[in-house]
Amino acid sequence: MKKFNFSALIAVAILGFSFSTFAQNKEVDVVKYINSITSNELKTHLTIVASDSMEGRDTGSEGQKRAGKYLIEQYQKEGIPFPKGATSYYQKVPADFMNKDSGENLPDSENIWAFIEGSEKPNEIVVVSAHYDHVGVKNGEVYNGADDDGSGTVALLEIAQAFQKAKKEGHGPKRSILILHMTGEEHGLYGSSYYSQNPLFPIANTVADVNIDMVGRRDDFHKDSNNYVYLIGSDYLSTDLYKICEDVNSKYVHLNLDYKFNDRKDPNRFYYRSDHYNFAKHGIPVVFLFNGVHEDYHQATDEVSKIEFDALSKRAQLGFSIAWEIANRDKRIVVDKDGK
Repeated sequence: MKKFNFSALIAVAILGFSFSTFAQNKEVDVVKYINSITSNELKTHLTIVASDSMEGRDTGSEGQKRAGKYLIEQYQKEGIPFPKGATSYYQKVPADFMNKDSGENLPDSENIWAFIEGSEKPNEIVVVSAHYDHVGVKNGEVYNGADDDGSGTVALLEIAQAFQKAKKEGHGPKRSILILHMTGEEHGLYGSSYYSQNPLFPIANTVADVNIDMVGRRDDFHKDSNNYVYLIGSDYLSTDLYKICEDVNSKYVHLNLDYKFNDRKDPNRFYYRSDHYNFAKHGIPVVFLFNGVHEDYHQATDEVSKIEFDALSKRAQLGFSIAWEIANRDKRIVVDKDGK
């Protein structure tokens, strides 16, 4: 029998621990993935998504379908699949569902989804959402909606790319990331309402929604600087989510977090006016990233030429950072408030 060498065993154990610790330290350094979200790439995407050829992306229109095809092409290029359990990148949203209360005579449309599967808790889902519809063509003018919500749409492309880059390098998220481009938001939050009533993954398994709607401009309250973002709803259902938003911003992005519109008595009622609300209604913690309204809101002048891409990139980086922390923390964020 060979003599057992305890000294050698201890040395190997120490060496193994050192390598393990080194690997963990590398894993938590997410700056390279945050920095993969760039102004140049956002501009490239937005110049296409908010071009005249997309005809204002009205719900169910040919222009919106062209925009949707462009989004899908980007996911395919990155090797990001549609979700498990789905048969394509589309979730059909029937005209009957959208028209049953409004009588607007909207045609069939589609949500678009992409999926980065989690490595440790794949059945727990973090949604990152934005609506890709706008208001179409009015009186012969194309309403391109570069900020509303072309900015959030292309932010999702970059956020998904950053998660996929991490996954390819062996540092994918522990929980799964569901990227959701919603349709019908402008007409009544129809895409998110349909998903929340017909979820691909159980609502009980949906950890949070990070919603991004209008993040490429500045408003009149911030004329001197675009280094801000409004956060809405982060503390309505979960103390954990509020703290995550504060912590990752302080650590990585350094925006001025403005809670002006988070007041439940705010007359603008922005909390109820974008897609996150249809998750919050089901008790899912949400945070809404928003730059506020400006003179081009819902006007034909909401053009790519007016987008401030330095601000857009930082806000997209914050959205990624929030989703990254939610997806990678050891314990699921806790719902400890009633949302009221």
